[in-house]
Amino acid sequence: MQHNIKDDMTVVQALVFDAYKTTGQVMAMLDNKVHTPAAYATALERMSAKVEEAAVTVRTLCERHHPSCVSPGKKPPAPSIHIAGQAEVNNYGWLHIELNTLLPHCRFQTPKYLTDTISRLLDEYEYNGRTLPRFDCAALIIDEHCNIDSRQIFDQDNKGFKAIPNALKGRLIPDDDQFTLNICLLSTLDDTPACHIYLIPRGELSDFFAMRSGDYPLFP
Repeated sequence: MQHNIKDDMTVVQALVFDAYKTTGQVMAMLDNKVHTPAAYATALERMSAKVEEAAVTVRTLCERHHPSCVSPGKKPPAPSIHIAGQAEVNNYGWLHIELNTLLPHCRFQTPKYLTDTISRLLDEYEYNGRTLPRFDCAALIIDEHCNIDSRQIFDQDNKGFKAIPNALKGRLIPDDDQFTLNICLLSTLDDTPACHIYLIPRGELSDFFAMRSGDYPLFP
């Protein structure tokens, strides 16, 4: 179906305006100085959700209206953004995604922007004819690299890691239920903040940790 760019821009304008209004609500709360830290946090979460929705919509619009020179039926990759990260597969068939940022706080909903970013990194990897691995049963290891000063969230259960399996299921794994996907949340002291994501066959989890504890390179 042909999409009219003016209609799409009308939608984007409405989303951006909604996001702008949420920033005004936060500023009003700060000016009044009568709200609790929990209320501020809730308002910031609401603002983040609106901004993410607008950003993902703009990404989709750019892709929809971008003149593509690729063969029919082949989806062009999204423009590369340095801050996003990269995806790679090693000789063992393990997938590694590196995000050049830490996981967002997620107490109320899954961050759409993170799910969309991972999906686009996978698209970019496949675009040049490379094949992503598929697993019937897998282990997902999420390893945040940071130090005491750069860490953003203290508790593991407050991190928005649920966005990651949402981007993988149906594409690299059939589902993300407990018998199909094991999930490990790790932290590594590092002066450079980043989030390293690994998807490997579940039966090779012991090999992964043996290599990690022995400081052997996982992706030489």
